[in-house]
Amino acid sequence: MDPADATAVAERRDELVAAVRDHAGQIAYQLARLQGGDYGQATVETDGGEWTVKYEGGDLEYLRYDPVRGSEVYVISTKQPPEPDALADALLDYQAFVEGFGDYVDSLDGVLDDVSTDFPEVATTDGVVGERDRVLGRIREVCDRIAGELQRYEGGDYGTYATRVDGTRWELKWEGARASYLRVGGTGGLYLLSQYEPPSAADIREYAPRFRGFVEAYNDHVAELESDLATVEL
Repeated sequence: MDPADATAVAERRDELVAAVRDHAGQIAYQLARLQGGDYGQATVETDGGEWTVKYEGGDLEYLRYDPVRGSEVYVISTKQPPEPDALADALLDYQAFVEGFGDYVDSLDGVLDDVSTDFPEVATTDGVVGERDRVLGRIREVCDRIAGELQRYEGGDYGTYATRVDGTRWELKWEGARASYLRVGGTGGLYLLSQYEPPSAADIREYAPRFRGFVEAYNDHVAELESDLATVEL
């Protein structure tokens, strides 16, 4: 006897799967628009079971049917096609799934109609930003002056000057005649000046008054250097 030829059954199965993929793909696209993301899923319950549609990038990834009785079946998947008998059982409930999805969409109709777009005015940050830039600009001006003096004295293209003010470490790093950063508190501390984002207004309010102590410590450092040189005789 010749073995049974399954070609006709497989071709019919593939034909049905292709038709469902095209149709369910429209559902996946509408779901992606509704949920507003690149990927997601939704489950629709019917009398016969549960249908789960999952999408990625607006395209259908899989359609799974979990019947009340029997095993779940992936009607559409990225792997192998379903068994013909499982596909046949699932498609008996497919219309109920489509109607259930339609009912879900209809339930959202008008849900946003009464939502007001009369929002309060957004508060401007011009004032606090202006004050922040004014204070940091002055600190930057002084630090650049210190950086230029340190470059003149020590030579080289870059270096650091560190001191303690009321027990807290302050460190100024300079490159050329410009301050690269001013850090308070050692490694992991607060950058009062840096090439990145500025500190918060609260941090500026706390440390800007203390900056005077840092400048005074630097001036004392320079005075000590002058005192040392004053003892040199030629």
